[in-house]
Amino acid sequence: YQHFLKSHGVSTDTRQLEEGCMFFALKGPNFNANSFAQEALDQGARFVVIDDPNFRLNDKCLLVDDVLTALQQLAVYHRQQLSIPVLGITGSNGKTTTKELMKAVLNCKYKTFATRGNLNNHIGVPVTILSIPEGTEMAVIEMGTNKIGDIAELVSYAQPSHGLITNIG
Repeated sequence: YQHFLKSHGVSTDTRQLEEGCMFFALKGPNFNANSFAQEALDQGARFVVIDDPNFRLNDKCLLVDDVLTALQQLAVYHRQQLSIPVLGITGSNGKTTTKELMKAVLNCKYKTFATRGNLNNHIGVPVTILSIPEGTEMAVIEMGTNKIGDIAELVSYAQPSHGLITNIG
C-alpha cells in the first residue's frame, strides 16, 4: 500500500500509462503484460506489479502471486481507508447514464468522483477505486454483471454505503 501511495494512479495498459503510476501487468487469453514491464518502466511507471519472476528487472518490479488478485486486494484495502459515501449503481441497463446523471447532480454540492466510461467489471471497479483522488467527498461506482455472482464480487471491492439498481432483466 505504501508503494501505491508513492505512485500517481494505476494503469493496466502501457498505451495509456501516465508517468509516476503503478502498472499492473495483467494476463489475458492472448497476452501476458508481464512482458511489458520494461516498457512500463521506460515510460515512467514508478512501480510495476508482476507475477512472473522472469520479468523482475529491479526493485521497481513488485513480484506477487497473481497480479489481478493483488489489484483487487489493494483496491479493497484502499476503499477501507476512505471515509466517504460511495454510491454503487448496477442493473441490466441504464447504469452508465444513471451514473453520469448522479455525478452531475452530486457535483452541485460535493466534490464527486465517478467511474470513467463503463469500467464496471472485476478490473474496472478496482481501478476506479484506486483512482479516487484525495479530497473527494462522494464516489459513484458503476458495477456491471454478466453472470450470477458478479455483483457480489464487485460490491466486495467497492463496499458501497448506498446502492441503486436501475432494473433487472
